Amino acid sequence: MDDHKAHGAEHGVEAGLYREAMSRLVAAVHVITTRGPDGRAGFTATAVASVSDSPPTLLVCLNRRIRSAAAFRQSGRFAVNMLGAEQQAVAESFGGRGGLEGEHRFGVGHWHDGALDVPCLTGAIAVFQCRMVEVRTIATHDVLVGRVEAVTLGPDKARLAYLGRGFLSV
Repeated sequence: MDDHKAHGAEHGVEAGLYREAMSRLVAAVHVITTRGPDGRAGFTATAVASVSDSPPTLLVCLNRRIRSAAAFRQSGRFAVNMLGAEQQAVAESFGGRGGLEGEHRFGVGHWHDGALDVPCLTGAIAVFQCRMVEVRTIATHDVLVGRVEAVTLGPDKARLAYLGRGFLSV
């Protein structure tokens, strides 16, 4: 039996095996925020990548099942807040740990409104404020492509990363 059949379903790799393999990838931790028709919303993400520097463009992968997904589509703008190691509580809150939902998640950390009227985390390593230029639905996620319209550089300090389903400082 070949490796594909041994470790995956007949029509592809089994989801659990894929998730386990991806858990071995070190990834920076971000909180993605917006201001939708019903107020502020956000989620924790590691699936963030640069697309281009001319014009500055990045992408974020958003699970369509989370409660705040509609707010991002409706708003058309978002902030990518890159977290420092000491901001793990923010990542946990926006990742659903601790039972906080919606606006209550913004009680963790210090937030201010950015140039695009999106919530920006004070003290983040960097904050990218983006205007959405494209949304692609792929499988269970929306890929949000944003043109970066403002960047704030925070302190150059230890970053928060995610590896093996846990946080670490790098």
